[in-house]
Amino acid sequence: MPRAALTLDPATIAARIAPHVAAWNSETSPGMMIAVLSGGEVVHEAAYGMADLANGVPLSSRSVVRIASQSKQFTTWLLLALEREGRLSLQDDVRTHLPWLPDYGRTITLHHLASNTSGLRDILEMMTIGGVPILAPSSRRYACDVVGRQSELNFEPGYDLLYSNSNFLLLSEILENVSGLSFNDLLKERITGPLGMHDTALMPRDDVILPRLAGHHRRGPDGNWLKAAWGIAIGGEGGMVSTLHDMIIWQQNLRQPKIGDAQMIARMEDAGITINGVPSPYGYGLVRDNGDLGEATGHGGWIAGARSESVRFKEADLGIILLANHDDCAPYVLARSIARDLLGAGNEKRQQTFDLPAGTYRDEAGDDAFQIELRQGQPYLVMNMGGAPLLPVGDGGWQPQASIPAFTLKREADGALSATRFGRTRRFVPIAPTATPIDRFADRHFEARSGAFRGETRKAGSELHLTLSSPEGSQRVKLVAHGDDFFFAHPVSTEVHDQWRVCPWVLPWLFTVRITSDRLIINSDRTKRLVLGEAGL
Repeated sequence: MPRAALTLDPATIAARIAPHVAAWNSETSPGMMIAVLSGGEVVHEAAYGMADLANGVPLSSRSVVRIASQSKQFTTWLLLALEREGRLSLQDDVRTHLPWLPDYGRTITLHHLASNTSGLRDILEMMTIGGVPILAPSSRRYACDVVGRQSELNFEPGYDLLYSNSNFLLLSEILENVSGLSFNDLLKERITGPLGMHDTALMPRDDVILPRLAGHHRRGPDGNWLKAAWGIAIGGEGGMVSTLHDMIIWQQNLRQPKIGDAQMIARMEDAGITINGVPSPYGYGLVRDNGDLGEATGHGGWIAGARSESVRFKEADLGIILLANHDDCAPYVLARSIARDLLGAGNEKRQQTFDLPAGTYRDEAGDDAFQIELRQGQPYLVMNMGGAPLLPVGDGGWQPQASIPAFTLKREADGALSATRFGRTRRFVPIAPTATPIDRFADRHFEARSGAFRGETRKAGSELHLTLSSPEGSQRVKLVAHGDDFFFAHPVSTEVHDQWRVCPWVLPWLFTVRITSDRLIINSDRTKRLVLGEAGL
């Protein structure tokens, strides 16, 4: 049954949204901007909290904030526009445009990049593993060099969907090369100028000064707010800023195009990709999901100091836009909670008894790992990039509430969990910390075949430490054993500011490490089987 369109009056809409933003609606907190669109028309537009805590400046719909990965939808729109003009093709080999990339032994096309099916490892994880502080200033050339040194892929192009910022970093470079314009100039010529989105632009670094630019914030270790900063220069993968006013215009254009046309938007929403015969939720820069509110399309953003989400629920013709100048929220979940309240769907828990035991699990045939936790009675799936609440999906299954779910989990009779994604099922078995003797793992040296990474293990008191180095940097991590040869890597320091030097977020773990007789294997959510062989063998 199609879901009825929104019929609430503005005062009722505001009243129903208020509880969702109460935590940030004060003069002592950064905040959030929210717009609600019904039938393409704005029925609610408001800002809550502060743009500048030090000077007492409140947020407004004209405050400029980072939209992070929402940038990807602008990148793909530009890509499709240039393809229409015959200036490139999505079937082009990426090395035709960027010959400095290594030969991967198989062809990666622009289609693979734009649909997140290339197999390229994520630039942010490559920097984290290689000891590059992401919060430290660096250039676009520097980031390209990191990608250019990765000679191996996570998987064969087209085999799987794995979100990777490297894909859109490369697309940004291609757009500039093909058009002869900077990303910002191309964006202004094709999108923001014609639509009147005058505050939407690429802001590659935090030292740029823009009118009405809001401060970005994170929680400090004592719970107080701190200023957040971003280091590496980023492009169409996540470097754009915008305002609520401008993002309303953009969502209206996605619904009823003034630039581009319905066919182009349809390709962004659905690129026609199947993985193992199952449709991929990621199109070209937009993500589809089907939940209790019907089909939804949109994209979110996540960067140090900012979170965002822009989504349209098609059956109800309801749009929700959230822009936060802090990273202490979950916009994907929040947008859907607000939509349920506005549509009268409620947020009651679905009736299915949670039966997944809390604990740590490892792929029985590999090195992927996750944890199941209960947070205030709500089950969570936790992976190395963070966590998401688990919701029942019928037939005893549980799925994380995320735009691209990791998998659907079910409990098996022997205590293992089955994890199904794109029709492929794996078994995850419980693991726990072990008192594995570490002497046999210490004082060993490893090197990746490409030479991009080196590793050295050593004892530090009762701990096993691993020093990883790359041409760009070095870091030391503590390895905590969860089996005879399997470890979780954590920052050596427990001081949160030191941990931020390694990664902009305090993660449950950085990556896993397996040490065999002749190699060291690194694995994480976005980096699969990074192998370093024993030096000298």
